[in-house]
Amino acid sequence: MRKLIYGMNLTLDGYVAAAGDDIEWSGPPSPELFQWWLDHEQASGLSLYGRKLWETMSSYWPTGDQQPGATPAEIEFARNWRDTPKVVFSSTIDKVGWNARLVTGDAIAEITRLKDGDGAPMTIGGATLAAAAMRAGLIDEYVIAAHPVLVGGGTPFFTALDGWVNLSLLETRTFPGGVVVTRYETKR
Repeated sequence: MRKLIYGMNLTLDGYVAAAGDDIEWSGPPSPELFQWWLDHEQASGLSLYGRKLWETMSSYWPTGDQQPGATPAEIEFARNWRDTPKVVFSSTIDKVGWNARLVTGDAIAEITRLKDGDGAPMTIGGATLAAAAMRAGLIDEYVIAAHPVLVGGGTPFFTALDGWVNLSLLETRTFPGGVVVTRYETKR
């Protein structure tokens, strides 16, 4: 069975985006944090995206390695992003590119099917898609990159759940700028 990992940058008060889908609060990551995310992504065998995150990622990373001033890590991230298979879950778009396939039907059924297979861990991104997987009990690991900013509202990282989910701490690491990454594993 494949592991499903949900990880994103978020504010200290728990939002992946401020009101109006504003993510300017995160600013550019430090080189150390960017490298950590690159290593995290390189360990993944499949990336699952909701529509909004797909649109954000696919608007930049297909050519991110060709941007003026791209660092070696950004060049590697762009290459890895293009090469990693992706599944995009959306009922409002009709095509995807860049080594991705589109799923317009039951996201939970497809994620469950993918988890039941063999292979490297899968990452899931996009708060709405991850919330559905969280409510279905499909998330095996949570990666929280908490930035030292409070935005007071927006899109939450966590969703309302019907019951408790007990977690075990796997890692805590501090990065320049006061960003703290924590990884938790779901206790089953």
